[in-house]
Amino acid sequence: MAVNPSIITRDLDKVADVSGNLYESIHIVSQRAKQISLATKEELNTKLSEFASTVDNLEEVFENKEQIEISKFYERMPKPSTLAMEEYMEGKVHFRRPEEESEEEL
Repeated sequence: MAVNPSIITRDLDKVADVSGNLYESIHIVSQRAKQISLATKEELNTKLSEFASTVDNLEEVFENKEQIEISKFYERMPKPSTLAMEEYMEGKVHFRRPEEESEEEL
């Protein structure tokens, strides 16, 4: 059975060390993954919109190799969750707690 090389076993204690709580850390990573996913989708849609035409015939749909190459490039990119976890573990993700902000205001 082949294992996907992008799958990495993480030490949960190290993941939890950043925020002090494993569940909070996972929540932060998931929120960052959503941001990455939205940005990637917007970028892909922008690039693919250049190929949009009002009239599509079958020849144009099957012959647009540039569009296919762009799509394949985005399919080969690492998953947003993988990128988010790497950023988080490297300390590149900044987060704040709303309850701490409200205490500071008092």
